[in-house]
Amino acid sequence: THRLVIERFAFVPAELSIRPGDTVEFVNRDLVPHTATDAEGRWDAGTIGRGASARVAFEAAGTFPYVCTLHPNMRARIRVVPQ
Repeated sequence: THRLVIERFAFVPAELSIRPGDTVEFVNRDLVPHTATDAEGRWDAGTIGRGASARVAFEAAGTFPYVCTLHPNMRARIRVVPQ
């Protein structure tokens, strides 16, 4: 499991490389709710409240740009790279 932090209206890190089968935990350290939503609609971590977290598993290789649908200026990318 890889931890990705949401703070100061940004996803940290903005780009994360993982392997197929890995899980990403999105942890919200901001004062407001956020989402982590695939830009192409393939996955959605849902609304993540203040102090809460959500997990998404990535099985297939590829590049997955995502946004916070509540704050569309928040953008990042997950790369799933085969071993």
